[in-house]
Amino acid sequence: QVQLVESGGGLVQAGGSLRLSCAASGRTFSSYAVGWFRQAPGNEREFVGAISWNGARTNYAASVKGRFTISRDNAKNTVYLEMNSLKPEDTAVYYCTAGGSYYYTAPREYDSWGQGTQVTVSS
Repeated sequence: QVQLVESGGGLVQAGGSLRLSCAASGRTFSSYAVGWFRQAPGNEREFVGAISWNGARTNYAASVKGRFTISRDNAKNTVYLEMNSLKPEDTAVYYCTAGGSYYYTAPREYDSWGQGTQVTVSS
């Protein structure tokens, strides 16, 4: 299994940007797709986006497409979520997770999860 740790969350004004990082341990990290999910209080955990094992392919939720970008550096065992033009509705705890494919969008399709990092967007 892969252990994942998210960082980079914080408080930002609407229209601002944040970059989240997901640091992984484990020699097999580069063989996994990595997804980002978020969960706001009272809501289900929802898919944000995912990246293939080699970074060649990405998949985004419609709500973030064009504003968020996922990238990865397998040499550093790290995946990034660049978030631009943030909106108050982006406020949530953001989680990274490792799984079998970048086109998986359901939480149950992923195996390992980080502890999450809080993102708060003020209006």
